[in-house]
Amino acid sequence: MFYEPRTGHGLPHDPFKAIVAPRPIGWISTLDAQGRPNLAPYSFFNAVHSRPPMVMFTSETMKHSAANAIATGEFVFNLCTHPLFDAMNTSSAALAAGEDEFIAAGLETASSHIVKAPRVAAAPAALECKVVQSMQLRDVDGNALEGWILIGQVVGVHIDEAFLRDGRFDTAAARPLARCGYRDYAVVTEMFEALRPTDGGAFAPGQRDH
Repeated sequence: MFYEPRTGHGLPHDPFKAIVAPRPIGWISTLDAQGRPNLAPYSFFNAVHSRPPMVMFTSETMKHSAANAIATGEFVFNLCTHPLFDAMNTSSAALAAGEDEFIAAGLETASSHIVKAPRVAAAPAALECKVVQSMQLRDVDGNALEGWILIGQVVGVHIDEAFLRDGRFDTAAARPLARCGYRDYAVVTEMFEALRPTDGGAFAPGQRDH
């Protein structure tokens, strides 16, 4: 099938988010202008640069996390893993401004080193970020949308050393969650390694390195 989003897909459910999947969950913690903590998961999140490291998240309306990050210039990305699913899901509730999702989700906070926003103590890794750009999105006709994209430069990295193996962060051991389409999620439990041609060789198709 082929369809143009402007005219509709004709399916019972929109396939867009199921096609662009899996996506890392941006579990974003911030402080508001009054210093009150906020925590929320974002489906549209990813790394966008490595030197210096930068990440981005998109809020399809001006929600608390985006507003807080723009106002304070800071946010923290907390790696969401399978054991933390219930807490992450609870933190997605539409609480009133100033209500603490950390408390609602039964999560302990940990202090950040550079930014003021707290982080999720149980997260295997967290990235302290300073906002370098925020932008309201526009469509192909130049119309302003309700969505905002925020890009943060990573200024501090926290890693639980239990997940370091031979100098590498063991992603599969951490079991990070990813968002798929509809109400579906995925969890990373297995990985394989393959070399690029520029690395001087490559694994045979299907060969896996555990």
